[in-house]
Amino acid sequence: MDASNRIRAGLAPASPEQMIAEARKAFFVMFGLLAVVWLVQLANWADHYALSRDYAVVSGDVGTLPDVLAAPLLHWSWAHIESNSGPLFVFGFLAAYRGVLRFLTLTLLIALSSGLVVWFFERGDVATVGASGLIFGYFGYVVVRGVFDRHLIDTLVGIVMGASFAYLLTVAVPGTPGVSWLGHLGGLLGGLVGAWLLRDRRTRPGTAAGATGGTVAATADGAARTLPGSPRSDLYKELDDLGLL
Repeated sequence: MDASNRIRAGLAPASPEQMIAEARKAFFVMFGLLAVVWLVQLANWADHYALSRDYAVVSGDVGTLPDVLAAPLLHWSWAHIESNSGPLFVFGFLAAYRGVLRFLTLTLLIALSSGLVVWFFERGDVATVGASGLIFGYFGYVVVRGVFDRHLIDTLVGIVMGASFAYLLTVAVPGTPGVSWLGHLGGLLGGLVGAWLLRDRRTRPGTAAGATGGTVAATADGAARTLPGSPRSDLYKELDDLGLL
């Protein structure tokens, strides 16, 4: 198996070039998502926000259940979409750069969790739309993903983002006027659950060998054999467990 196939299979660490390629994909995915959100806003504004009225999530209204997937794309005003766009791009990019397919699955999970929490627990006279549920979901995912994946860099990113934007949690608790705190809370829970469900389950290089204190080498006929442990192999295992290899 060549190096590129080993990396795709999760048997070798990604190179800086491949990480840059994934980051580039994440950038264009988030750019495309924001473009869609703004195009929808333009059509919504031109129609006097009829889309927001027609596709909002309303608690207890069975007819609005499918709208949990449409509501995150809609907003009530230009100020509403402007306040959401920056955080949506930043947290979405950080959530997507480790894999676009995983990110799309995460987005679906967050949209469902945020919308369903609103549908079950919000007052029946409130119509909820907006991307803030996605923002809180991506935020929660980014903060804890590194811990679940045992990846040092992602853990440090999570600590920095969590410390820098901890104030966001103040609008995910009861009593915040003018915002859907339930949508925020539902999105946050979806992001945390997504970090656990979508964690990296692949066996890292050297993990199996590290359990026995040895390293694995290939013999001339292609078979694997275990070599005695060494300080260097132990160091490599520790660095790999931290996500640095």
